[in-house]
Amino acid sequence: MRKIFPITVAVAMLALASVRADAQTVTMRVSHQVPPTHHLSKMLDIFASEAKKLSNGGVEVQILGASSAFKPAENHPAVARGAIEAALSVNFQWGNTIPEINVVVIPYMFGDLERIKKFPASDAAKILDQKLEEKGVRNIAWFYITRQAIFTSGKKPLIALEDFNGVKIRGFNALADNALTAVGAAPSAMAGDEVYQALQTGVLDAGVTDVSAAYSRKYYEVQKFGTVTPSLTVYFHMYVNPAWWAKLSPANRTAIQQAARNAEAASIAITEKTADDAIKQLQEKGMTLHIQNAQEIAQWKAAMQKPVLDAFLKAAPQDGQKLIDLLNKL
Repeated sequence: MRKIFPITVAVAMLALASVRADAQTVTMRVSHQVPPTHHLSKMLDIFASEAKKLSNGGVEVQILGASSAFKPAENHPAVARGAIEAALSVNFQWGNTIPEINVVVIPYMFGDLERIKKFPASDAAKILDQKLEEKGVRNIAWFYITRQAIFTSGKKPLIALEDFNGVKIRGFNALADNALTAVGAAPSAMAGDEVYQALQTGVLDAGVTDVSAAYSRKYYEVQKFGTVTPSLTVYFHMYVNPAWWAKLSPANRTAIQQAARNAEAASIAITEKTADDAIKQLQEKGMTLHIQNAQEIAQWKAAMQKPVLDAFLKAAPQDGQKLIDLLNKL
């Protein structure tokens, strides 16, 4: 027994040391641009809670929203250089940097809910993840935000295509804005947190965003009319600093990945319900809303889709068509 006891103790001590080595406590700060009332915040609350639970308290997620840490355009470089562990960007903010990431905002192309559910685990998403990695960040989640856009205006509703003539409207980026210039509007690319003031001061006549953001950002205070149309699908995606990610323990890395999957899955129901609620809430706040019928959708699609599609394929000659084909197969 005397010979066995020291060996037993040694084995126990080695096992305890192994557990301690794998027990890692980390803080994961996440920067993003939307206000706390936006439904993205609900998804991030789920992510933070799940990450802490699945890591047994090893991962503490701190959400820094409403551009409190970095401006939208600053998030990518801040994460890439390690100034913060993680951030979220809306897909169209990548503009010319990664044109392929704009595939989902080609008007009226990717709005089927079953396909949206499949996107985060798809081969199309894997291609985009790789392109993000080439830009110095590791993508870990795709949060579905909308498939319902609202075109808001102050003086007159934007219902017929000719209503856009000469209208100064919020744009997304040079690629997506081809849809607006095609119908005679004058788009000005602008981050979401800058639009309210531009509408309030008359820098813009009209806005375009998802119906939920129109409510959470209080567009009803500065815009009277809104036309709701299923014209584009938008994702916010979460990415992390690769060096920070590599230093995580396997247990914490797995916990964050699973938390991301859980939040992605939750984003479907959250977004759909929030959109339905937002339409009613905007009307209750006094906005006059027009919900497009099938004929109007077809007319807008005919005018807006091809200019963006042509620009997309020109900007992404290598993988553009491949991405479209992959999305169509979902």
